Amino acid sequence: MRFQILGPLRVGAGETTITAGRDRVVLAVLLLRANRIVPVDELVDAIWEEHPPVTARAQLQTCVSRLRQRFAGLGLPPETIVTDPVGYGVHTAPGELDTEVFARHVDAARAALATGQLIDARRQFRAALQLSRGAALSGIPNQSVRRRAQALDEQVLAVFEECVDVELRLGHAAALLDELSERLEQHPLRERLRGQLMLALSAVGRQADALVLYREGRRRYAEELGIEPGAGLQELHQRVLAGDLAVAGSTRRDTAPVRGLPRSISDFTGRSETVARLVKEIEEGETRLQLIDGMAGSGKTTLAVHVATQLADQYPDAQLFIDLHGHSERAPLSPAAALATLLRQLGVPAERIPVELDDRVARWRTELADRRALVLLDNAATAAQVTPLLPNGPGCLTLVTSRRRLVGLDGGRPSSLPVLAPDEAIELLDRVAGGERVAAEPAAAAEVVRRCGYLPLAIRLAGARLVHRPRWRIADLAERLAGSRDTLAELAAGQRSVGDAFALSYAQVSPAAQRTFRLLGLHPDVRFDSTVAAALVDLPLPEAQDLLDELVDAHLVDEPEPGRYRLHDLVREYARTLLSEPAHATERQAALHRLLDHHLHVLATISRQVEQPISRRTLTLPDPPRPDLVAVCAARGVAWFDEQRSTLVALVRLAEEHFPRHCWQLARACWRLLYNGGHLDELVETHNAGLRAAETLGDESATALLLNYLASAEFRLARFAQAIRLLERVVELCRRNELSQLLPNALWNLGIASSTSGGPRRAAAYFREAAPLLRGADQRTEQAALLTNLTFALISWGRYEEALRASRNHLMLARALGDRRQLANAVGHTGIVRHRLGHIGPARRLLRAGLALQREVDSRFNEGEVLNELGVIEREAGRPEEAAALHRQALILISEVGDLVGQCASRNLLARAILDQGDVRSAQDLFGRVLLDATRIEHRYEQARALDGIARCVRDRDPVAARSHWVRALSLLRQVESPDAAEVERQLDELPPV
Repeated sequence: MRFQILGPLRVGAGETTITAGRDRVVLAVLLLRANRIVPVDELVDAIWEEHPPVTARAQLQTCVSRLRQRFAGLGLPPETIVTDPVGYGVHTAPGELDTEVFARHVDAARAALATGQLIDARRQFRAALQLSRGAALSGIPNQSVRRRAQALDEQVLAVFEECVDVELRLGHAAALLDELSERLEQHPLRERLRGQLMLALSAVGRQADALVLYREGRRRYAEELGIEPGAGLQELHQRVLAGDLAVAGSTRRDTAPVRGLPRSISDFTGRSETVARLVKEIEEGETRLQLIDGMAGSGKTTLAVHVATQLADQYPDAQLFIDLHGHSERAPLSPAAALATLLRQLGVPAERIPVELDDRVARWRTELADRRALVLLDNAATAAQVTPLLPNGPGCLTLVTSRRRLVGLDGGRPSSLPVLAPDEAIELLDRVAGGERVAAEPAAAAEVVRRCGYLPLAIRLAGARLVHRPRWRIADLAERLAGSRDTLAELAAGQRSVGDAFALSYAQVSPAAQRTFRLLGLHPDVRFDSTVAAALVDLPLPEAQDLLDELVDAHLVDEPEPGRYRLHDLVREYARTLLSEPAHATERQAALHRLLDHHLHVLATISRQVEQPISRRTLTLPDPPRPDLVAVCAARGVAWFDEQRSTLVALVRLAEEHFPRHCWQLARACWRLLYNGGHLDELVETHNAGLRAAETLGDESATALLLNYLASAEFRLARFAQAIRLLERVVELCRRNELSQLLPNALWNLGIASSTSGGPRRAAAYFREAAPLLRGADQRTEQAALLTNLTFALISWGRYEEALRASRNHLMLARALGDRRQLANAVGHTGIVRHRLGHIGPARRLLRAGLALQREVDSRFNEGEVLNELGVIEREAGRPEEAAALHRQALILISEVGDLVGQCASRNLLARAILDQGDVRSAQDLFGRVLLDATRIEHRYEQARALDGIARCVRDRDPVAARSHWVRALSLLRQVESPDAAEVERQLDELPPV
């Protein structure tokens, strides 16, 4: 390389140093702008910075002359320095300037990384980094040069961090420790470096050092910046505390890149200036947020997908797409629901998606913090809907489309799409209908696109008619459009409407296809399959398929993939307009009834496959009117439900208005599938709608049923008081209406909610009341499950002898049933009771046997419960290291199933084991986190245990604070009647008097 600026300035193969001060500044500025002309004024300002002399231009010429002489002595060609009327430049060939070679290596590294070639990526990154010989252009104190050199230094540091990510994935943590430590010492406020060093330390077993590193960084951020560490670093800290090293090691990068963009259309036309501007702004880094707005049908989504597809290779980690339904018949997606969908696209399991919006935002931004990702947020309603969805990673690009201008999104670059220019509109018609026809009738083509309002959607529909009518002249279509009437006011362009294009397409299909098209407008989602059409039109599936094929040919329906269909929202609105005519009222109601019936019976069939017998009995339906369609859909099982979930929520809302009985039945049929999938927002929405429908009907049995299952969502969301209130209403309604099937279920659920919220005495009473109601010969499985919950309530209450009798009864019943899952629970609970009674040897044996059984039946929560109890035994035996390892295993398992209370319990126990190891600061930090989480979900017992733990941490250095914490803990433990209250009282008694 002839020129090197990634370090001290060097020229020529011998790395000659330019010593003259002004010459060095001139050459540095020219090399920073290599192969471009730098104006004389800019060079003068760079050399003298302030108050240049009158002879500045002459002195600049002298500097350039000396540089040419020096270059000639080094054997460089005379044209190396270029003179232009505007200024001067340095011409470098490929490979002559180190920054150009650096960029080439980095591009190759990123390309290799995008295809999973980690070793090649590392080699290229390291080749780039070897070119750096220290601070860029060091020794040149000129401010103008320093500003540009600092940008180069930042690039080198960012590439180093990318390289470290790759090497950590390759398992080179130990080799990175010294280099990372040195870099962090140079840049102590850089969070990504700190997080990488924490990962490397954890990977080699130095978790304690990683925690110290975090605390030191947190102190620096507070003292020097007045802020807390970022969400990503905080999450990493918690994972190191929990020993979740697989997650902390960022193994998500081993997954395949996400490719979620819709297919870009092949005949995209027009908008060339807009596309070029957007691509230029994005590639030059002018903005990471593009806002594309315009009227309905103006091609916002098409343009955004086209731009995104062009740029996709620059964002290799993820390309995501979501329709926010800001302007559709469906309610706009809430930010929480949208984040859940986006996180699932990234591969985050449903049970790991946080419940609260703020936590989802933090998880979303953490996931994208170090990825190069493109996010397309389509059809946004408001800035408030979009703001929580914006990633903050420096490598992320966000495209947002909306029918309205989104004011208030900081940093966003708006682009308002007008209708197509006349020449672009004709070009689009030319591509769709065929160039020869348009060339033969230019005036008629211009009239057609004018009548279409220059809207892309209308022009495409008009062109499609020409393709399917090869004998038509374009003038024939122009005459038809001119004679049509307005139908869709919101699609008006000037004095005309694009509804005429839809009407023309509709008029050209058969009467049976017309009826199918009209009825498809009833479907609340834009996507559907052939079974939906068959249910709506009440025809055999093959006949419905033929009609859909006809509509696809007419471009009234799109088929984006085989067997999956889609109505554009504007076309669907046109179908609904047709169906709203009074002549179709009876047809509309009958078809809607069939649509709801079809989905209800499919849901019920799938739900029966996953629900317990006690739950199945609460929903009975007659035989389905179309068993053939139900069988086709139900054969796909939960996959069908996952695909149809948004449609089902919309159908519940639709049924509430027209068929309230179907409304509550659909909500009930959705319950288990929504609950198992963690779709709690949809569960609450559907069951509230079903509850309103049941109350409208005056059906107290249905009301009780919906309240019961609505309470399950409140319980899962850790809103225990609300769940208890709902279940108390259920019990009241069951007793008043003699609902014998639902009453034991409601009492059982009320007992679980009471036990979890810290009321074991009430919980045991509810379980005992439910037990006699489950005496049927076909209810022995339910009896066994009830004993599980009764045993746990008695343990929490401190009634260990009663708990032992209950667990032994459970054990005998589980053996008689041959139910391995119930046997695992019974053995584990018996071990827990024996431990609490002080029978350590038998307890250990029972718990180990229970652990093996839980692993056999893959019950992660219960496995975690047993691990926690074994951990307590180890800690009490003076082995806190072994205890901490067991609690970490338990925490990982319980976190995977999303149980908030279990997570609090596991972290409390883990913190206690860490405290017994002597790490007081880490233990106190973890107890403090649990206290916040337990307070948020109003779980008094775990609040008390966290307060007790904090008191143990501070009692030696601050007895007054310890007393305060223990007093609060004691009050909470007495409220929940916990036997742990006695131990806290003893700790208080041992404190010195104030």
